[in-house]
Amino acid sequence: MSEVQTFIDETVKEHPVVLFMKGTAQMPQCGFSARAVQILRAVGLKEVVTINVLDDNEVREGIKVYSSWPTIPQLYLNGEFLGGSDIMAEMFENGELEKMLRDEKILTDE
Repeated sequence: MSEVQTFIDETVKEHPVVLFMKGTAQMPQCGFSARAVQILRAVGLKEVVTINVLDDNEVREGIKVYSSWPTIPQLYLNGEFLGGSDIMAEMFENGELEKMLRDEKILTDE
C-alpha cells in the first residue's frame, strides 16, 4: 500500500464520518461538494472530517483508486464507502442516510 493509500485508509477508519471533497466545508470549491456538505448538515450531523483533495493531487487521485469510484466528493461512514453526492442525495431523500447514521450511533438526539 502506498503512502497515500495508507493515509486514506487510516483516515476513513479513524473517524466515523469522512468526506473527501473539493474545498472545505466552509468554502466548497464545486457544486457537488457543496451539496454533500448541505446534505450532511441537513441530517443534523455536527462532526465531519473533511479532506480537501485540492490540497494534494496524490490524495485527489488516490481516493479514486481507493474506492474504485471516479468522482469526488466521496463519503465514508465508519470506514465504508457510501458514495458521492448523487447517492447521498438519494439516501437523504428516502431517509436512509439519517437511519444509517442513527444505527451507527453517529447521529443521536443529544
